[in-house]
Amino acid sequence: MTGVATWYSLRQINRKPDPAAEIPKASLLTAAFFVASSIYIPVPPASVHLILNGLLGVVLGYFAFPAILIGLFFQALVIGHGGITTLGVNAAMMGIPALLAYHIFQGRNTVGKMLKEPTRTGVFSFLGGALGLGIAALIFLALIIFNIPAELNAGAERAAVLTLSVGHVPLAVIEGIFTTMLVLFLRRVKPELLEG
Repeated sequence: MTGVATWYSLRQINRKPDPAAEIPKASLLTAAFFVASSIYIPVPPASVHLILNGLLGVVLGYFAFPAILIGLFFQALVIGHGGITTLGVNAAMMGIPALLAYHIFQGRNTVGKMLKEPTRTGVFSFLGGALGLGIAALIFLALIIFNIPAELNAGAERAAVLTLSVGHVPLAVIEGIFTTMLVLFLRRVKPELLEG
């Protein structure tokens, strides 16, 4: 799945008139992704961390998937977060929702025509940012719940995973607000960063 998504993203990037023009922006946001997802926020009884995959999708478009893949690779190498053996599933779990966030944000040009600017951009950037994390959390939830080993207490494991997933709801709202603030700022000072 990760190989197909990477191939598709790179193919879409190569269709741009100057694919290399957005590499600095993608590099900067890859670094932001790397740093933000390394910071843990305690939400008893566990902790959560920012992902910013929705933000990457909204701002980078198809560059988001390779950026997330590279960020996860360096997290595995530098801080041991995630791991090389789970790189593919982690990249798919975070990268595919980032691509969906991009398409949600692009919906502001068609579905969102009934709203005035900048409200339209704000609403769709919030949806992209929040749903990027929300969809990734749902994919994680499904992967864990449907793959609980037989020797474990399935009921207790499901309850623990559902509790942890609920902790991601406020985080999704926070990421949606952060994405909205950044996108509205970029719209005001450098709108060409949001084109495409």
